[in-house]
Order: sequence, then structure tokens, then C-alpha cells
Amino acid sequence: MSVEDFDVVVAGGGPGGSTVATLVAMQGHRVLLLEKEVFPRYQIGESLLPATVHGVCRILGVSDELANAGFPVKRGGTFRWGARPEPWTFHFGISSKMTGSTSFAYQVERAKFDEILLKNAKSKGVEVREGCAVADVVEDGERVTGLRYTDAGGNAREVSARFVIDASGNKSRLYSKVGGTRNYSEFFRSLALFGYFEGGKRLPEPVSGNILSVAFDSGWFWYIPLSDTLTSVGAVVRREDADKIQGDQEKALMSLIAECPLISEYLANATRVTTGKYGELRVRKDYSYQQTTFWRPGMVLVGDAACFVDPVFSSGVHLATYSALLAARSINSVLAGDLDEKTALTEFEARYRREYGVFYEFLVSFYQMNVNEESYFWQAKKVTNNQHTEIESFVELIGGVSSGETALTAADRIAERSAEFAAAVEKTAGGDDMVPMFKSQVVRQAMQEAGQVQMKAILGEDAEPEVPLFPGGLVTSPDGMKWLPYHPS
Repeated sequence: MSVEDFDVVVAGGGPGGSTVATLVAMQGHRVLLLEKEVFPRYQIGESLLPATVHGVCRILGVSDELANAGFPVKRGGTFRWGARPEPWTFHFGISSKMTGSTSFAYQVERAKFDEILLKNAKSKGVEVREGCAVADVVEDGERVTGLRYTDAGGNAREVSARFVIDASGNKSRLYSKVGGTRNYSEFFRSLALFGYFEGGKRLPEPVSGNILSVAFDSGWFWYIPLSDTLTSVGAVVRREDADKIQGDQEKALMSLIAECPLISEYLANATRVTTGKYGELRVRKDYSYQQTTFWRPGMVLVGDAACFVDPVFSSGVHLATYSALLAARSINSVLAGDLDEKTALTEFEARYRREYGVFYEFLVSFYQMNVNEESYFWQAKKVTNNQHTEIESFVELIGGVSSGETALTAADRIAERSAEFAAAVEKTAGGDDMVPMFKSQVVRQAMQEAGQVQMKAILGEDAEPEVPLFPGGLVTSPDGMKWLPYHPS
């Protein structure tokens, strides 16, 4: 068996894998991407954030293709959540970093979106091989030096590379090869039962493309418009309530819908899709977790292979593509001989852990603000009133990133920010003034790095000079493709 040689080999052709492969290939390096499916293929996770659309996708060069794909425009989010009985809405445009032409994202059919990114990878020089199942890594001492896989014809193959990227998602079989363990959140272990409907009601213009998230006694629903008529609808329940979605799943979903008056209203004249790729009712474990290490010599985890956080903020594709951008910067810097591997990948891991931690804290605050004290689902989410070890693991996650995050190491600090967020949302929900919510600590923090990526993509070398995110850390090169040491003027 002959062994092919590349600079980088990527396992997984989803948004994370396509992004890191493309950004490395754009620097002139030889990249192989192995994907076990043949695209287009079904995937969940349809709601994007502006930083992905106007940041990463702009750098990748697919902005025009996305704009022409007919995806519904998402201008923010609408929630029936918290103290108010009526829905409330936020708009991306309130942010100074997302005003004007970039104050939106898309709701996408992932089969179409992912194929756009994968085809773009091919056009940018990535060698893409579909129908190839990765079996294991190749090691030489402490270093990962390649992958073994089975090609589309069933033949065993081996490839060597300077770097191996695991972007194969939450079902990754490779992630454990970096060492460490995968730590699961005790509080944010949920199950989602979901399907697709034709003819569902839409929110009023101009927010008809928003995701609608609705809390109810047993959990919460997502309601995502994927076209003028097609809607993704899912119910999220506690893992302890798994019996609610076992057995006859059709009956289970309809029973949960009946528990939620607003979703029942929106689906009153809709019919469930029962054929084709959207015809199956599916169950997914939405368990939040994080790996204790994201890289080892020669190998890097991106996206869900490294960590996953509850999907209520539609952060999945954002975290996948953002981590891919960070990994690409690190790999490009090492392959160019600008930085050593440890320095470059330490920056990658610190930034990705921070972004994950920020969304985790945002999630804690969001669940904390629901006032339904009679529901066991929501009682279990009152994490700041519970001295469970989850608080300890959250503290370890945040505190281990940088000295800049150590202020979050007390439960009362989390409670304080949760209360501030809830109060800001209450003011927002009372009218059109969303400034209070966007001034809250958890929202500002969640938007900080995403806004930086977006502005770098739009303005390039004209973007404001960057300072390190961590003491002694690195900054982004003017073209956004590598890391540079920081030299204050």
C-alpha cells in the first residue's frame, strides 16, 4: 500500500472541515479532505449567525453564492421565554459591529449550505474525497503523522501529513486520539425530537425569517423557517424525560406540540413532511461537553469534535467555522515557519475555549431567567441556586482559559450576570429599545470575538489594530490568515 503525502489532511467535510481545509489551501499548502458521506447529505443545525455569514464565509469567498441560494434572511431571534407571556424579539442591527448591510444571517438547509462550502474547498485547491471513512490516526511517538481510511471502493488507504484535523463532528471516532477526556455537563444534557412541516405560520415582517424559540413546561421548542413553506420544528426535553419521546415518535411530537400553545398555533394549518430527506422524525442528544485538550503534536480538533454547547443560541455552525478559522491561522503560521507549533496551537485552544465558555455562560444566564418554578425542567436549570459540581466544572472551563476570565470563578458572579441579563431582556421585551440587552455583560462578551472576525473580513487591512485576547498572546495578520507576535507601537 503506497502512502500519499500532504501538508494537511482533514477528516470531515462539514462546515468546520471545509473551512479549515480551504483556508489552509488558500495559502498554497497541499490539503486532503476525507468525507465519509457523499454530498449533498442531510444534517441538522440550520440557523446561522452573522459572524459566519459576513465573517468566515466572506473570507472563504462564498458570500455571493449564499446570497443567491434563496435562504431565508434571519434578522435576529424571537423568543417566548422568561417572565413575559408574549414573544419578544432582538435584532442583530442594534450592534455597532453588525449594522447596515451585515445585520442579518440566514436560515439554511444544511445539505445545500454544506455542499456550497465543500465545492468551494475544491475550487480553492483542496483534494476532496467523498465516501471515505477514516479508521484511525497514524502515530510516530508523541506525534500524529497521518490517517488510515477506507476509500469509496472499499480499499484500505493511508496518508501522511504534517497536520491531521478532526472535524468529524459530535460522533467523531478520532477525538480521543488527542488524549484527555470528554467532560459532559450535568445540567445541559437534553434530548431533541424533531421533524419538518409544510405550511406553518410565519412571524410578521420584517422578522419572518427569525428563529422562534418557545419555552413550555416540558422544555422548549425551536421553529426555524427554511423556505416560504418548509419549517424545522424540534422539542428539547431533559434526558430524564426520555420516555416522553420513546415509542411512537409521531404521537410523542404531537403531544409535546399540544403542550405548547404558541407552537400549536403556528402549526395549526401545517402538515408534517413524511417523505424524502425531511420525512423522518429524528432524536438527537443535545449534550453539552468539552474535551480536556484540543490538540496534540500533529493533530487538532475543531467544531463538535472538541466541544458542543446547548443549541438554543444557534451557535453550532458559528463555533465550528470559528474554530476552523483559528486552527487554519495556527497551521498556516507553522507551515510558513513563522511560529512554533506549541505557540500557535496554544493560541488556537485558548481562543476556542474562551468562545465556548462565553456561549456557555450566555446559556446559563438564558436558562436562569425562565420563571416557571412549577416545571421540573426549568427547576433543574436553576444552576446558580444549586451547589452541584457543574458549577465547579464551569469554573474550571472558564478559569482555565486566561487570567482575564477568572472573575467568573464564583457562583454569585454567575448569578449576578444572569440577573443583569434577565433585567435587560425585561426592558427589551417591553418595546423596541434593545440597547439594554446588548449592553448586558453576557451579550457583549458573546458578540466581542464574533464581531472582530466579521470586521476583519469586511475591512481587511483597514480594520482597527488588534490587541492580544490574552496577556502575552498573538494577534491576527492583516489578511486574517495567520498569527503574528504582538508588538505595541
